[in-house]
Amino acid sequence: MGRGFVESDRPVAAICHALWTLVEADVVRGRRMTSWPSLRTDLRNAGAEWVDEEVVVDGWLVTGRKPDDLPAFNEAMLEQFAG
Repeated sequence: MGRGFVESDRPVAAICHALWTLVEADVVRGRRMTSWPSLRTDLRNAGAEWVDEEVVVDGWLVTGRKPDDLPAFNEAMLEQFAG
């Protein structure tokens, strides 16, 4: 996923370790997000506010922690994608 796509104001959803893709695209600065706990330091170092919640919606971005949180993540993602 490239920075251009993420900045196109289309909904983006990422769960677990997928947030490393967003870190690499340099699009997490100033965003509130969650992920698998081991990514916390990487996200904070990239400028994100990391929280330990099952799902976080920050504008067009939906993030989730882990597979156990899929029901809440899917609900939030579908709401965002349905617009």
